[in-house]
Amino acid sequence: MHTPRRVLITGATGGIGAHLAQTLRDEYDLLLHDRDPKKAPEGAQLRIADLEEYDEVLALMDGVDTVVNMAGAAVPDSSWEAVLAANLVGVRNVLEAAREAGVRRVVLASSNHTMGMYDRHEQWPVYPTQVPRPDSLYGVSKIFGEALGRFYHDEHGLDVINLRIGWFSENPLEADEDILRAMWLSPGDCTRVVRCAIEAAVTHGEFYAISDNPNRRWSMTNTTLELGYRPQDSWTELEGAREDVVEGGAAVRDSWPADS
Repeated sequence: MHTPRRVLITGATGGIGAHLAQTLRDEYDLLLHDRDPKKAPEGAQLRIADLEEYDEVLALMDGVDTVVNMAGAAVPDSSWEAVLAANLVGVRNVLEAAREAGVRRVVLASSNHTMGMYDRHEQWPVYPTQVPRPDSLYGVSKIFGEALGRFYHDEHGLDVINLRIGWFSENPLEADEDILRAMWLSPGDCTRVVRCAIEAAVTHGEFYAISDNPNRRWSMTNTTLELGYRPQDSWTELEGAREDVVEGGAAVRDSWPADS
């Protein structure tokens, strides 16, 4: 009999974490983490830990095959104090605990904001191999996570897959900015790309995670070839969608990503 992988989802009550907790539960033996027991969804049990506390993080790892790390400060205007605690100390603790416990793989939620200055200055297309250019302290913290993941892969042999997630939303038409619709990641495609990140043979890399939007400016060639991800959704296929094609891509406001 096939034994499903035991997958720990950190931040399992956040937007993406909660979505994955629902859509992956039939495929994997899921363990769900948060630091607030009051946020537990009905019928689900949360494993409680503060990711700043290493011993608490290590206790989450028993028998885990893959960690999908969705915990952390998640918006571009996050303060330095917020990203320091959640996205630097917390990510280090997740990677070190995974290494100590013999976890096979960690999937880290990185972000398009690691490369956001290319977007602000409309320097497209953007490839995952380019020099990172964060647009915020949040973006800086995600670059730290990617670099730390590279170290744990090279030094300790831990599989680390960094997903540079676009804009996760149920309804991309609620945005009036072309760049947000261009980087839309649908709920369905979010599940698909995370599933690929858990299962793919590749053991390390940075991979854009975006839906099949015709105005996309970010290369997903390695996401397709190495992870096997095939996006199935596009914002232009939704009822009421209308694309105004702008050669070279629509302009981005100078204050990007503030208030995005």
